[in-house]
Formats: sequence, structure tokens, C-alpha cells
Amino acid sequence: MSIELKNVGKQFGGVAVVQNVNFSIRDGELVALLGPSGGGKTTVLRMIAGLEMPSSGDIFIQQRRVNDVSVRERNIGFVFQSYALFKTMTVFGNIAFGLKIKKWKKSDIEARVSELVELLELKGLEKRFPHQLSGGQRQRVAIARALASKPGVLLLDEPFGAVDAKIRQELREWLVRLHHDLNVTTLFVTHDQEEAMEVADRIVVIAKGTLEQIGTPREVYEQPANEFVARFIGVMNVLEAEVTTGVARVGEMEFPTTGVPDGSARIGFRPYAVQVSTDLSQYRYRAVLKHTFFLGIMLRIELELSSGLVIRARMTKEEYSQLGLDDGKEVSLQIRQYRVLASQNGPLSPEVGYAYQMPPTIAEGI
Repeated sequence: MSIELKNVGKQFGGVAVVQNVNFSIRDGELVALLGPSGGGKTTVLRMIAGLEMPSSGDIFIQQRRVNDVSVRERNIGFVFQSYALFKTMTVFGNIAFGLKIKKWKKSDIEARVSELVELLELKGLEKRFPHQLSGGQRQRVAIARALASKPGVLLLDEPFGAVDAKIRQELREWLVRLHHDLNVTTLFVTHDQEEAMEVADRIVVIAKGTLEQIGTPREVYEQPANEFVARFIGVMNVLEAEVTTGVARVGEMEFPTTGVPDGSARIGFRPYAVQVSTDLSQYRYRAVLKHTFFLGIMLRIELELSSGLVIRARMTKEEYSQLGLDDGKEVSLQIRQYRVLASQNGPLSPEVGYAYQMPPTIAEGI
């Protein structure tokens, strides 16, 4: 394993900000540390880098316990959210800085900087200063500087948070290509679910200093370990239902349940699980299309049933056009896949899933 955390905790002033975190990262993996702001992600990253010392537990890098090892001796490249470039140094000077500190030969420094400039698409910018670069270029310089000394592990703290949406998308694709070319073990912090899903081989979900789940993007999306992960990853509808003799009911809708006791329960389903037809006899339930939201290649639609219950679905523009949909149109619908959360803090049902508390008259998408 390149990185391994065993029962790692961190306290500031007696307040636990990270608690009993355990996970490992294999050689060559690209892993996202995902969670809401203030959840402990950056603290975990800084402990791995050696910028913070753990209050408890052990951290291993390439099978070596590093709790008491200095930052310099950990062989780690670290990229800060703010880039932290030296304003008075050129691109060349920034990339070469760490190599000069380590007393590399001048010829070796020039060769390594030249190699990274080519690899990170910075050719022709070597004499420019940070203020003369775009946000995307500054980020690539920061990553080049972190990679200069050939670290065994690369750590990135919110690497794309300071650039606009277009550049952020380009940098995501570029990071995947770079990782494929270099195969360096990489851990990056983000609070952006889409970013983690698109870029990472695996995702470590953390909230309130506690590790919630580790898995591939597909696993954390389709098989969330608990209610928090279900709420945080992706978009969902949620209904407050009442279960009686094996059937959960909310408004006119009914959801067969297995092994769920009578009483209140939450029914959850993704927008893609809502099937819609303009043939009013095709599906069991009828609704009126109240509003259409344009999301680029996808559309989100709000459907209101006769009871006043509102659910949300997603479809492509082509599907929308083929169905002849429009606001005010009456449709039939069905929910083709769902799960049940039987208690406020209970685990998700393995059979049928993604739920959280909402008023009984609306299913909310986030």
C-alpha cells in the first residue's frame, strides 16, 4: 500500500475534528477524499503530508510509519488550494525551487524542469511570473513543482476550486491523463461530488471527521453505506410514507416493502428511476408536468400528482422531444427502482434506497 491510515484521530483544543479514520490507498491509485466543507478532509490530507501530527493512530507511507517523520523525509508532493506559488519567481524558478533546496546538480534541475514543462503543457511559459498566468496555468505550475522531486505520493487540496467551470473541467480531464502517464499514487480533496465521480478510481467519503464509506464511484452511488452517503452523492427523491402490512403508502402511491415493520418509513429513488409516458394508460399513476428545468444535455422535470405530491425526474432532451412533453401536459408514470430507509439512522434496505427526512408533500432533489 502507498498510504495507510489506522485509527487516526486529530483534536484541536480538545475538540475531535477527525475520529478513528481507517483507509488505505494502493500503489498508483487516484483517490478522492470527498465530503462537505468542515468535515475533516483537509486535516486528514495535512496529517498524511506531515503538516499536522495525529493525536492518535498511525499513518504509513509505502509501509513506513511516518508519525514522527518530517515533511521533507516523507517523499510527498503537496499542492495547496491557493497554489502557493512564489510571486517573485518565474515558472522555471517555482518548479526548480525544491530541487535547489535538495541540492540537485544544475544540469539535472534543467533537465527535470524541461521534462515537466513539456509534460504539463507549459512550454514557452518558463520565464513568466505567476501573475502573468491564467488560473489553469498556475495550477499546472503548482503540480509541476510538487512532482519535480519525483515523490512517491501526490496530495492535492481542492485542486480545481479556484478556477471557473470551463477550466475546472479541462483540468479534471488533464489530471486523469497525467495520472495515467505518471502512475503516481494521488489523493485529492474535494467537496464536489461530480468531480470525485468523474476523476477518481475510488472515493473516500468523510463527514464530521468520520469515515462514512470507501468504494468506486459506482459503488458509492448505487450502494451507499448509510443515509449520509445516500444524501450526499448524487440526486434523489424522498417520500415520507406509512407502512401497513408490507406496503408503504404516500398519497396515491404504493411501494411494496419486504421486512419493514408497520409505521413510518422513507422511500427514496433517483430521478432516473422515474419512467414517464404521454400514454395515460401505460403506467399506474397520473401527474401533470409542472415545470421543466434546462440542465444542458439533460432536463429535470417536476411532476405533480393529484394528491399534491411533487417528484422530480431527469431525461435527455431527445427523450423529452420524442415524448412530446411540455409544461402543463398530463402524463402517466411509475417508479422502476427504489429502496426503503425504515428508521432515521438505520441502514439502507439492501433490496429496495436513498432516503432522508422531508415534508410528506414533496420529494426533494438535491
